[in-house]
Order: sequence, then C-alpha cells, then structure tokens
Amino acid sequence: MLKWLLVIVLMVLVSGLMRPGLAQRLGLGRLPGDVAFSFRGRAYHFPFTTTVLLSLIAWLILRSI
Repeated sequence: MLKWLLVIVLMVLVSGLMRPGLAQRLGLGRLPGDVAFSFRGRAYHFPFTTTVLLSLIAWLILRSI
C-alpha cells in the first residue's frame, strides 16, 4: 500500500514539474475543446480536452504497471 502511494505521489510531482515545458511543446491547454475567455477584465481558462487527454494517458500508464 505504501509503495503505491509513493509511486502516485512521485508521478504527480514529476508531471507537475514537467507540465509547463511539455505544455508549450505539445500545445496542451490550446486543444480544441479547451475554453478560454475574458470577462470583466479577468481571464478564465477551462482546459476540458487537455484534462481528459492527460487523465487517459495517466490511466494507461497506471494500467500497464
């Protein structure tokens, strides 16, 4: 149990550290289905497609372990 918790924490940490660089190279956050708009001077961003894609990739990686 502790081993799986450690693996999950490390995966979240590594993916969080790599996300800004990968987002620029892969165009994450700007996929079709990601919504971005401004309202009253504030910018709002809802990355629906990016979230589904990253969840699918994480599921496939965890399933293969």
